[in-house]
Amino acid sequence: MYSDANNRTDRPWGSFYILEDEAYTKVKRLVVNPGHRLSLQSHEHRDEHWVIVRGMARVTLNGATTDHHYGEHIFIRRGTRHRVACLGPDPVELIEVQVGDSFAEEDIVRYEDDYQRA
Repeated sequence: MYSDANNRTDRPWGSFYILEDEAYTKVKRLVVNPGHRLSLQSHEHRDEHWVIVRGMARVTLNGATTDHHYGEHIFIRRGTRHRVACLGPDPVELIEVQVGDSFAEEDIVRYEDDYQRA
């Protein structure tokens, strides 16, 4: 597991690491702790590609929920309401590749959040 503590950002659901941050793309490694999930959210200015690299993930896209395992990938178009949750006893890790016009955290629209951030 990538563990550069200087590059880690902690969240209530786990943490993320920025692996690449360019004008045309941002790449992150997300670690979602067991029993936790990200907010149900969408983005106006970017698409996201997720690849599961560890653990079991439950992914929701516009109300449809599916389970994903190591090596599987998910494409999330801008405007799609989405979230990922950790299903198993170990953290789920995914690589997120963002492409679009903006990669700012302010491009997150939250609809539901377990941590009262909506």
